[in-house]
Amino acid sequence: MHSAVVAKEGSENFEIASERTLYPYVTGTSVIGIKYKDGILMTADMGGSYGSTLRYKSVERLKPVGKHSLLGASGEISDFQEILRYLDELILYDNMWDDGNSLGPKEVHNYLNRVMYNRRNKFNPLWNSLVLGGVKNGQKYLGTVSMIGVHFEDNHVATGFGNHLARPILRDEWHEDMSFEEAVKLLEKCMLVLLYRDRSAINKLQIAKITEEGVTIFEPYSLKTFWKFSAFHNPTKGAEGSW
Repeated sequence: MHSAVVAKEGSENFEIASERTLYPYVTGTSVIGIKYKDGILMTADMGGSYGSTLRYKSVERLKPVGKHSLLGASGEISDFQEILRYLDELILYDNMWDDGNSLGPKEVHNYLNRVMYNRRNKFNPLWNSLVLGGVKNGQKYLGTVSMIGVHFEDNHVATGFGNHLARPILRDEWHEDMSFEEAVKLLEKCMLVLLYRDRSAINKLQIAKITEEGVTIFEPYSLKTFWKFSAFHNPTKGAEGSW
């Protein structure tokens, strides 16, 4: 994960052997998170793209962090695994104090902000966009951080294509006292919009929730799709001069 400088014997020339992630290889697409009446809901599909090929169809990108937080990631899967190792060490170190306290979602989000920004400053970024949500002491928290350390909190957040196509739907239809069922339907609507427009998306998705009681990651399931729209059959109709 670092760059090594190697000098050739008897020469003033240097070779730079790069050992860091220069290009993302296996990647996941959008993650969407929203607040609802009892806590936080998050969803992501289970596709893993090898370049432009949808190679893997059972990649889990929603993971619990400690007692109070839930993390979702889009982008490079191996870098996400590296982030999970960082968080395992953080939670273990926190537990070693044995002081009856535990890290909340705000603290974990701040930690991720620093990690992503630090790696960006070393020109060795982790190629991920992250969504971090949680509940502690009755307070709901939801935030996001990009691969260069740009971060913010909101009532609903999304990464990737979701930030462009799902956020307008969420702005129109989200409200603070949504029930679990209403929130799931809204997330499914957003994921269906993404499925029809994002070539890297698949219809197999996972939903996770976090409340005061803890994290629940539900079994994967598939959205029903409809591909008989006339625009799908003749996508170039009316496009004069197209190929």
